[in-house]
Amino acid sequence: MIRSEEHVSALIVSSSDKIFDFFKELISDTYSSDIIRASSVGEAKRLSVSDTFDIVIINAPLKDETGIEFALDLAADTDTGVLILINNEYYEQVSYEAGRYGVFTLSKPTSRQTSEDALRFMTVSNARLGKYQQRAAKLNAKIEEIRIVNHAKWELIEKLGITEKEAHKLIEKQAMDTRRTRREVAETILKTYK
Repeated sequence: MIRSEEHVSALIVSSSDKIFDFFKELISDTYSSDIIRASSVGEAKRLSVSDTFDIVIINAPLKDETGIEFALDLAADTDTGVLILINNEYYEQVSYEAGRYGVFTLSKPTSRQTSEDALRFMTVSNARLGKYQQRAAKLNAKIEEIRIVNHAKWELIEKLGITEKEAHKLIEKQAMDTRRTRREVAETILKTYK
């Protein structure tokens, strides 16, 4: 097993010591990691409010709930990789529903190789998702900049009686002359004329 340089924070939700120890060892053997245990869904919910985890592994059922709803909510509301271990007789039913939310499922009992593959797939998927989220954030920032600059142009057109082309040039020139971004110049213009 090659140890990854990647750091992983994990929450293992399991009332079984055997399952906790199995996944703790599996994660620790592969990644630099911080691993926390919760024995119930209630405890896991409290931990997930105060902490962010790269991976959450849920060994269903738990003493207070099945853990399925928690897994679905976590996958829907966060970018955490969620894996739920489910008894073989419920696997197909849960796997279908959970898969629609992006929750990985494994039937119990599971092998070390299958579990390693699932963890590797989750971490790769999270890394890829992180890249898409960074791209989306950059695009959203660019869209917001364009919106603010356009708003400033229309203020200049209305207040100074100039054309859109002239307003554009004025913003560009001010940005160059003052070594500020177009957005910063546009925000100053909007503050001035509001």
